Amino acid sequence: MVSRFSEQETEAYYDSQDDTYQLVWDEDGSVHWGLFDEDRDEDFLDACDRLNRTMAEKGRIDRRSTVLDLGCGNGATAIWLAGESGASVTGIDLSGVRVANAQEKRAALGPGLRDRVAFEKASATDLPFPDGLFTHVWSQAVIYHVPDKRKILSEVHRVLANGGVFVFDDLFRPKRDITPEAQTYVYDRLLFDTEFTFESYQRALKDQGFDVLEALDVSQHLKRSYLSLSERTPKDRSLDNAEHYEWLTTAYIETAASVDRDEVGWGIFICRK
Repeated sequence: MVSRFSEQETEAYYDSQDDTYQLVWDEDGSVHWGLFDEDRDEDFLDACDRLNRTMAEKGRIDRRSTVLDLGCGNGATAIWLAGESGASVTGIDLSGVRVANAQEKRAALGPGLRDRVAFEKASATDLPFPDGLFTHVWSQAVIYHVPDKRKILSEVHRVLANGGVFVFDDLFRPKRDITPEAQTYVYDRLLFDTEFTFESYQRALKDQGFDVLEALDVSQHLKRSYLSLSERTPKDRSLDNAEHYEWLTTAYIETAASVDRDEVGWGIFICRK
């Protein structure tokens, strides 16, 4: 199955929405969901940091690693990963606006860290790298945007070295029949469509030649992420774009409700070539 949304639409979406994401999600430009401590009321950005650390630990990324950050956005996570682990990290993204932001962040780094980070504009379905170049491929909240998801899995497998690790998270669709609210506020809003359930995603990875080392259904953390985001969205009616922020608040609340209705899910996958 190929999504009815195109890469060009996704590129235009993120080029135009970058300011909104930095205002609502993270002023440093990081755009992904979070893993929450279930026993306490936790800040959204702390939960996002836990996701980063969990994925880096499960992927066993260290100073010997060469990492491709697939859909690097504004580069914040790639820079964090290089600084935290000592790895060399190359980030690619479809959005020219975000790649330019990432390159600006890189230019401000000290020479040691700057030399271990690089960014370029590229499509995840046509990676400009030779076979077997990377020990790791890392991706957060990206693949659901890609129209041909099997093609991206093929490209990831190609650029990974033998024994390399693919650590990523992605949305999946637990069932085909969904409410109009889920269609509007989740799938249409995110330019998202997929054939994959949590189980069939794992089968697709195995069909591509990956060993699935671990698969985690973290859908309830997706719900908490969007409820937290609904609270972070500006509520001042005098602001420019106040109507858009009001709609966005509704969309985030409806996305959380869609998780409860089993209309959208979120998984973390750790795979080895």
